[in-house]
Amino acid sequence: MPGDRGFDPFGLSKPTEYLQFDLDRLDGSAAKNPSGNVIGKLKKTDNKPTERTIVPFNEAFDINRFRECELLHSRWAMLGLVGVIFGEAGTGVAWQDAGKVELEQTQYLGFNLWGEGSNLAALTAIEVLLVGTLEFYRSAELDQEKRCYPGGAFDPLGFASKSPEETFRLKTAELKHGRLAMVAMFGVAQQALNNGEGALEALTSIGK
Repeated sequence: MPGDRGFDPFGLSKPTEYLQFDLDRLDGSAAKNPSGNVIGKLKKTDNKPTERTIVPFNEAFDINRFRECELLHSRWAMLGLVGVIFGEAGTGVAWQDAGKVELEQTQYLGFNLWGEGSNLAALTAIEVLLVGTLEFYRSAELDQEKRCYPGGAFDPLGFASKSPEETFRLKTAELKHGRLAMVAMFGVAQQALNNGEGALEALTSIGK
């Protein structure tokens, strides 16, 4: 990870440091009660999930949680970028305008879903239910490795069953591609915000 090699300007990879204070003096008969002073420091180095809840981490601002969030965000960015490109290519509608079309008639690649007059609210409810259920079960997993790489049905091609060296290489490649996808999605969003252009239109403009 970059934080292990000095590429961490905000110090996100550093363990959280806590100060341990002595108790204040609470003597009602004394004229002066000094406050407790710092008697030591504690750095929390292990922030593994400890509870089967939606937010199982005891420390929110911790490198373990940051790494998990980065991996999840990178996967969403890769899916989003592919969806933007194929969606625009298949429908001719810029991704930032897709919501306007969906409000009139929910579609996928130009095909109406569930017949005429289908409802975007119903589609949204189904997506929230499906994704929310999967996220609930993922958050209930306390093993850090399984939380990020569940395997089983989520690894139909058996990538996680390869040799440790090959698995490490694949994980590294996924993270690198995910970081590029996050940067690309940020650029696509900025292009749409500043110029009102879709992803493919922006690429065409660059080519000219």
